[in-house]
Amino acid sequence: MINKTVANVEEACQGVASDMTFMFGGFGLSGIPENAIGYLSKQDIYGLTCVSNNAGVDDFGLGLLLQRKQIKKMISSYVGENAEFERQMLSGELDVELIPQGTLAERCRAAQAGFPAFYTPAGYGTEVAEGKEVREFNGKMHILEYAFDADFGFVKAWKGDTAGNLIFKGTARNFNPNICGAAKITVAEVEHLVPVGELDPNQIHIPGIFVQRIFQGAVYEKRIEQRTVRPRE
Repeated sequence: MINKTVANVEEACQGVASDMTFMFGGFGLSGIPENAIGYLSKQDIYGLTCVSNNAGVDDFGLGLLLQRKQIKKMISSYVGENAEFERQMLSGELDVELIPQGTLAERCRAAQAGFPAFYTPAGYGTEVAEGKEVREFNGKMHILEYAFDADFGFVKAWKGDTAGNLIFKGTARNFNPNICGAAKITVAEVEHLVPVGELDPNQIHIPGIFVQRIFQGAVYEKRIEQRTVRPRE
């Protein structure tokens, strides 16, 4: 029987090194691989290229790697909640590639599906299109975008089994599914790790073929980035 379980985050991250490209699931702070990020932020690895929808906040998520200046280049679609990110970008310490959110998702999915590149109308006529191949389809201009080529993809799921099958919960089902299988090694951390057969096959979002390593996370803080509540009457 296939068993992709590893004992802990240390074993799951075996092989990470400086100058690699990492992909991280999550949207804001929802569904980020907290255990993997926490572990990576304590390792002596630098010069990283990180692909993520956003860069976390100053003291949480990828903000932890930014604090230690482990990230050389950030590829994101939104970075507005991180003051340290802004400081490093404006000072020239950090290389930043901002791309449309749909393009970011599709570059992940293309890598997952094995497509080397694709055309999209998003970004045509803007700085996003500078230096890129342009073609016309059905009277509309499109730019060529390439699939990501990453060493590790780190995702977080609600439930998973020992074969790597994953179920995401609520809004944590954001960039996580597209990143599964999009890197050479996909590491999945889950809140609940169960034996094969316990998950309803009709509820599985990502089959285990897209996952190489899976472990049960130890602690999840699940911070809320911007808490908005209704005033009490």
